[in-house]
Amino acid sequence: MRWSIRACGSAARHEFFKRHPNLVIGLVATMLFALLGLISLVWTPYPIAQIDIGRRFLGPMAAHWLGTDNLGRDMASLVMSGTLTSFVVAALAVAIGAGIGVPLGLAAAAWGRPVEWLVLRFSDFLFAFPAIIVAILVTALFGPGAINAVLAIGLFNIPVFARVAQGSALSIATLDFVATGRLAGLGPAAIAYRHLLPNIMSLIIVQGTIQLSLGILAEAGLSYVGLGTQPPATSLGLMLRDAQSMFLIHPPADAGAGAVHRADRDWSQYCRGWIARRHRSAAAAGECQCRCLRSKGSSCASAAPRRSAM
Repeated sequence: MRWSIRACGSAARHEFFKRHPNLVIGLVATMLFALLGLISLVWTPYPIAQIDIGRRFLGPMAAHWLGTDNLGRDMASLVMSGTLTSFVVAALAVAIGAGIGVPLGLAAAAWGRPVEWLVLRFSDFLFAFPAIIVAILVTALFGPGAINAVLAIGLFNIPVFARVAQGSALSIATLDFVATGRLAGLGPAAIAYRHLLPNIMSLIIVQGTIQLSLGILAEAGLSYVGLGTQPPATSLGLMLRDAQSMFLIHPPADAGAGAVHRADRDWSQYCRGWIARRHRSAAAAGECQCRCLRSKGSSCASAAPRRSAM
């Protein structure tokens, strides 16, 4: 019996991945680049600050897997360290945005008009300035660097998560189990934490994947214009900036960093598209179930995908 259950589960997983090749590509790329970044914490083929002008512009070989750049630095070591920088900056920016924006959105949905007005006006104020303007303002105040790039990108993520949390929480707040919680004496904070937050986590995760891919692009853009990561550290955007002037002399230096950055971005887009499609399918299924319950005279609150225990 157990063997048959395992065989059925294995066949179902195989069929699932066969139907979603883009997801497989995204997961493989995610694990590959995450592994490269983690390995760079403890080991790289060469120190990224090691300069050897006599070995500049070497092609791929046993000693240098991806060749060397215009300063004789090992490209494989730079790619490993740059990938880690892009991931860490984007992930920290998402954490800042979600850590501040989600509570603001939940507060707006739970407390109502006064708090909602303040949160929406705060979001409108931040949305009024493009991300690059915010980044220039932050770096002008505190100087360029990876930490300030995290702050600039994270600041722009706050209204995004606040709007998503507030909109999705409002759709949950009208359901019967939330009204039951109010009748039981729960305050707005308890309702937001025990009922609203667990039911909007799927949307927060989807938005997090979107902002992660955008954060990778934003970090590369800020480093490219000199507002992000600074030498002797490296990032994919910094590698592109350094290789730009050498493109006609040695195109692989520019193409290599660009290809890695493109792959870094594509894995998030693959995963983001799949998660969004799954979410739309689940929403359509929930709407269909709700219509069926209405036709039978039942309440649509019973079609809620998940309820929190009081």
